[in-house]
Amino acid sequence: MPAQTTDAAATAPAVDPGPGWQWRYGSIFGGQALSMIGSAITQFVLIWWITDTTRDLGALATAGLAALLPQALLGPLGGTFADRYSRRLLMIVADLLAAACVVVLIVLFLIGQVALWHVYLAMFARSAAGAFQMPASSASTAMLVPRGFLPRAAGLNQTLMGIVTVAAAPLGALAITVMPVGMALWIDVGTAVLGITPLLIFAVPQQRGKGENLGLWAEFREGIAVVRQSPRLLRIYALLTAVVLVIMPTFTLLPLLVKQHFGGGPEQVAILESAGGAGMIAGGVIVATIVPKRLVRWIVWGFTLSCASLAATALLPPGLFWLATMMWAISGITFIMGDAPFTALIQTTVPNWLQGRVLALLGTLMGLAAPVGLLAAAPLGEIIGVRWLFVLLGSAGTLVCLLAFASKKLLSVESGIHQ
Repeated sequence: MPAQTTDAAATAPAVDPGPGWQWRYGSIFGGQALSMIGSAITQFVLIWWITDTTRDLGALATAGLAALLPQALLGPLGGTFADRYSRRLLMIVADLLAAACVVVLIVLFLIGQVALWHVYLAMFARSAAGAFQMPASSASTAMLVPRGFLPRAAGLNQTLMGIVTVAAAPLGALAITVMPVGMALWIDVGTAVLGITPLLIFAVPQQRGKGENLGLWAEFREGIAVVRQSPRLLRIYALLTAVVLVIMPTFTLLPLLVKQHFGGGPEQVAILESAGGAGMIAGGVIVATIVPKRLVRWIVWGFTLSCASLAATALLPPGLFWLATMMWAISGITFIMGDAPFTALIQTTVPNWLQGRVLALLGTLMGLAAPVGLLAAAPLGEIIGVRWLFVLLGSAGTLVCLLAFASKKLLSVESGIHQ
């Protein structure tokens, strides 16, 4: 059964989170933030263990698939569950299952019986749990804060993602320096407990659909219909998917650009990656501080400038690596300034009882677009060189974003944001 509206962009009613929402939201957000940091540290520790144990590129590629693919493929199911069942309970169960996987690994490490397939299986299960946790968490935000705070909440979330990007590697490296791998994994278990505790204390309001129980497949198709039947949302989803196709391969190929074009080594790669992570943090802080009202224009301009800065990074001559670092940081800042308002746009224009599915669909598109973009970009880079691949990708993304300004249906979504 299709969604009852042909345009979701004017149907989301305002929600009053009630008194004390700041403390409730802050506690839940803080708990989830700690849990995310612990998960990122564990991911680094496990990847390093695989690297140190096997020294095999194929093993690392398999680990990457185990960590990313389940969340992308199971996202639609997780989003449907988030709209059908208690989001609070889903977040608790997902965190518990992820922590339980880590506990099993800890035991295997302590008794010296851990095998590579154990780690793969744990990473797969943790990714699958994330497919249910992420849409439940994102859709819950709209019920925990006033509508006017949603852009700020999205900025805070992107700031957290930037902090995780910057801090996970050094914190993980520190953990395995001062303690065995099995003991370092306890950090994730502890942060998971801290993430679950506020959810056990505070209720998470949730809107329910007015229709009958349609079944999982029909409810999933109902979420797709919300995007498909809204010309405005459909264009924004297409825009973001195109940007991810362009930008994500550059993150993987960045070491090649540094080595082949700038003549640098691991230290220069680390500098650029740190600059990008710092840019993500700065972009999130800017969005959280300014609280943009014209969300669509922020999205399009942010992505436009991010793609243009990416191309400029590779266009600079080898002797201007310091300027290339600045351009890479600007690309990170502006990408987040475009990406953070997108979540707020969904939360303010889609009814809350559909948000789990709509946000999960976005996650699936992003999760699948990244490897597709990499598979397409890699052979092209062999032909034209990595430097000109970066320039081509950045220029193509810039052009697509500029063309978006010509779409009246896309920009008209602004009128439905603050009604």
